[in-house]
Amino acid sequence: MLADRYGLSLSTSSQLARDAYVEGADCILAAVAGDQAHLWRALEADSDFALAHIALARSMFLAAQVPQARAETARARELVTRTTLREQSHVNAIALAIEGKAPDALAATREHVALFPRDAMVLAPATGVFGLVGFSGRQQREEELLELLRGLAPHYGTDWWFLGVLAFAACECGRLDEAWDLIEQSLGGNPRNAHGAHIRVHVLYEKGEPERASDYLGDWMPGFAKEGLLHCHLSWHVVLLALELGNLERAWEIYRMHVHPGGAWGPPINVATDAPAFLWRSELAGQARRPELWRELHDYVGKSFPKAGLAFADVHRAVACVAVGDSAGLEQLVDELRARLAAGKLPAGQVVATLAEAFEAFARSDWDGAITLFEQAIPETVRIGGSRAQRDLVEHTMVAAYLRAGRADDARQMIARRIQRRPRVNVAGFDARIGPISSWPISPN
Repeated sequence: MLADRYGLSLSTSSQLARDAYVEGADCILAAVAGDQAHLWRALEADSDFALAHIALARSMFLAAQVPQARAETARARELVTRTTLREQSHVNAIALAIEGKAPDALAATREHVALFPRDAMVLAPATGVFGLVGFSGRQQREEELLELLRGLAPHYGTDWWFLGVLAFAACECGRLDEAWDLIEQSLGGNPRNAHGAHIRVHVLYEKGEPERASDYLGDWMPGFAKEGLLHCHLSWHVVLLALELGNLERAWEIYRMHVHPGGAWGPPINVATDAPAFLWRSELAGQARRPELWRELHDYVGKSFPKAGLAFADVHRAVACVAVGDSAGLEQLVDELRARLAAGKLPAGQVVATLAEAFEAFARSDWDGAITLFEQAIPETVRIGGSRAQRDLVEHTMVAAYLRAGRADDARQMIARRIQRRPRVNVAGFDARIGPISSWPISPN
């Protein structure tokens, strides 16, 4: 039988279908454009190739083409009954996630990789900060993912994709030297791996090296097709780095072109979280509010995520409501969150509603109220999902609240903890205006 890039047998007799499938799978693993075109070629060569159908479904799901993804999933389930037990388990694990059964999908993934540890396409949906573990709502989900991946590491050797996801897991657990070594090895195996480029920037961010991260993306991004899955999110990193380095003209130019709705290309989860995160941070850094951008964004987020349930999106939807003064929309969101919590349907728990209320209190200049709510939420903010860099939005806002409430000592202590996490950041002095960490003129001592 023919085999995939990881040596796993495939139920197709078509070399063309096999080759196109491998190329499509690698595009998904690297988050670069072309995956669907390759997978359609695979299906043209062998329309009964179940793994090509489920890979296409995964690609569609990542691109927020949910009805099409579920149609391909149903076709894959139908066809895979004629194949091997490995492929049946492969399809089931991926299908469960697409069908909206994330806990079942994670359980099926764990069972599958225990038997077939090199099945990267099954493992991939569990990895990263937006994966099945990352969005599980569990307090220890970062350590859980690192433990899972470390257990599988002996099976992957120097595989570029696996080294990248292991690097990200190590980075999010604060193991920066380990993460750096792993991501350099990963990019050595595939320099145009968008996930790898993304992870490298995260490691540099955590190490407190914005200039180096900005220079790297400046060289890397021009060759990255806008249709690539991570184009919007990598552009968000570009604008945050430009903001941190004081290059405001570049920050706003790239934001309008590649992050804000209408300019961005990418799944709604990225646009609906990255865009409000940038606008909010820009204001913390002293930029004037731009109401027209917030109104467009508020409408986009509301249409993309009209119902509560995905914690990371819910927090950013709350920020958008606060920014435009949509009190009714915020109240409705919080009511939905509490109803889902009472029904046991909110994995992240109470923290999502608490954060929504904290941002609302901050916007009303209720510094003490905001601080109380942020202090309640921060120990559990990891449960909303996303990376440390993304969740810094919460800590940035809390430091701003401390400063505006005249609680300089509390602000100093929080920044001192951040400096311990980002060891190369150099700050000194004090000012009541807050910006990106490298521009916070405040002494941790």
